[in-house]
Amino acid sequence: MDDSAAGLLSANVRSLRARSGLSLSALARRAGISKATLSELESGSGNPTIETVFSLARALDTPVSSLLSEGGREQVRVVRAAESEVLSGRGADLRPLRREGTGISVLEVYDQRFRSGTRQESAGHPGTEHTIVTAGRLTALIDGREHDLGPGDSVWFPASLPHAYVPRDGDVESVLILTHAHPDHRVPGGCVPGED
Repeated sequence: MDDSAAGLLSANVRSLRARSGLSLSALARRAGISKATLSELESGSGNPTIETVFSLARALDTPVSSLLSEGGREQVRVVRAAESEVLSGRGADLRPLRREGTGISVLEVYDQRFRSGTRQESAGHPGTEHTIVTAGRLTALIDGREHDLGPGDSVWFPASLPHAYVPRDGDVESVLILTHAHPDHRVPGGCVPGED
């Protein structure tokens, strides 16, 4: 993680932790990470994985993008691949493309790449997840059911369900869209009000 992204993550985690009234130990416990890892991350010296960032977002009840962005709204925004921070996990790399919030919901868009021979798992998180395969073949395992996807295919589901992605026959390129209820408008089940 480059210095600017690490600085944003550090500042945002510290701020959200303080706003939530959580101690370092309490947030580390809630996120399932060590206190030392959280301390390094908050100091800007850590190099977190996708899993760590998603665990922190879940523990702080906030979208992942709110941990990695400055906020601010521009009318036109160009995201250069060479200038974007990539979060790497056990089996996937995520590159944030856009975060857009309204009064009731937050939309996040990521360039998502799955590495051949790996499996990217999630115990679940708030919101709705929509994955669109752009190249390669991918098996999405959602709540114990397999869904095979090829280029142009997509899958969407309540992200609170346990899920995993397994690339077939090489690397897979996809777009990940996450929709979350704005923290002031959360409803049981983690979906955005009005979504089916």
